Amino acid sequence: MMSVKLVPEPGNDVPAVEVDQPASGASYEHDKAKILARLRRMEGQVRGVQRMVEEDKYCVDVLTQISSIIAAARAVGLLVLEDHIRGCVVNATDDEVMVTELTDAIERFTRSVG
Repeated sequence: MMSVKLVPEPGNDVPAVEVDQPASGASYEHDKAKILARLRRMEGQVRGVQRMVEEDKYCVDVLTQISSIIAAARAVGLLVLEDHIRGCVVNATDDEVMVTELTDAIERFTRSVG
């Protein structure tokens, strides 16, 4: 395990905390292949939407594909978040650090996916 210092965003009154992380790599290491496969699939979906726009396809069809991409991104994010909780949050050195790490991760993820 290695210790990583988490520094809050500017304007946030929460003190910096230290969290133990696996020294071997990211907490999502065991799901890395699955995550990369999903991201590659999303990349193909984005290219498909680009083609649809270039070909002046119907707006609702484009929106449907964009919605699918957003859902796929949400699923990948949830998998990374789950791995982070299992690999980093539960290994926090004390309860306060654990709660801070968990709420920070959830806040960052929910900010991006609404």
